[in-house]
Amino acid sequence: MTSLTKVRLCVVAAISMSALAGCVTRQQPLYYWGGYQTEVYGHFKGDKGPEEQIQALEAEREQALAKGRALPPGFQAHLAMLYGKTGRSDRLVENLEAEKTQFPESSTFMDFLLKKFAR
Repeated sequence: MTSLTKVRLCVVAAISMSALAGCVTRQQPLYYWGGYQTEVYGHFKGDKGPEEQIQALEAEREQALAKGRALPPGFQAHLAMLYGKTGRSDRLVENLEAEKTQFPESSTFMDFLLKKFAR
């Protein structure tokens, strides 16, 4: 095999590999993050009040549901905290229960928060 033939084989192999790489689909993230991280960061910076954050997170929840995607860990617990700050205890409990259902490993902590709230 001549060196020119080897070069041609390498070029064909490189083109084939790049063509195959283009066929690979990118895996979807496990959770729909949307603007959740930005909202949490804004919460700690004090950029928005609880009511504005609730509206933004509820909109994110709607987008996740529309796309059939799961909410990330802590999303509903953070939303529960915001509802607690606005005095809407029914929504607080609802979101803590939803967090506990979606992430059973959080049950101990969610139960602790629910007990604190029940007092």
